[in-house]
Amino acid sequence: MKRYFAEFFGTFWLVFGGCGSAVFAAGVPDIGIGLLGVALAFGLTVLTMAYAVGHISGGHFNPAVSFGLFAGGRFSAKELLPYIISQVLGAIAAAAILYSILNGADAFSREGAGAFATNFYDMPGYHGRSYSLFAAFLAEFVLTAFFLIVILGATDKYANGKFAGIAIGLALTLIHLISIPITNTSVNPARSTSQALFVGGQALSQLWLFWVAPILGAIVGGIIYKYLLQKDSQEA
Repeated sequence: MKRYFAEFFGTFWLVFGGCGSAVFAAGVPDIGIGLLGVALAFGLTVLTMAYAVGHISGGHFNPAVSFGLFAGGRFSAKELLPYIISQVLGAIAAAAILYSILNGADAFSREGAGAFATNFYDMPGYHGRSYSLFAAFLAEFVLTAFFLIVILGATDKYANGKFAGIAIGLALTLIHLISIPITNTSVNPARSTSQALFVGGQALSQLWLFWVAPILGAIVGGIIYKYLLQKDSQEA
């Protein structure tokens, strides 16, 4: 149970810190943190929780990561469902608190692309650009695949594991710097679900992509690392 609680709180922190920074601080006039600040916030949530509870649960905080680690031979199939449930519940709990805080200022809105830090495609977003379903799928797929390659490489038994949390956190920051303008960055089905549940409408109808693309990308990334990159004991 401690592993599941670690995943719950780790995913809670990711959503509360990452989506919270987007909701409360990104667009504040003069002192807003902007895209760079939100990207860094997401990376910092994973970095801090990787060191806080990573030794308890492995620090997935993301259903796609759990699938990718399974594909890479680092995680048991029987643990997939309990981990995913813990992650999704943690994300929803964080979104509920963000929603309550926003309501305290009568500031919650369901309008527009990226409302309440939701993910989207085929909607005019930043710079007025509207990325197609295919473009969004491709971005989420590729970025999650590389995220898993970084995770598996940084946590390999032959790597310097003391710095794994830093590498993984910075990788997530880079992912957000690339893809916030495209999809508002998912690479994490739990994070997408929690926000979409409160916004509903188009955010909820598009949610399928932010489950399918990250999970498929993570599985491919796990397979690539396991069969093309991972050293065996003789090579090491």
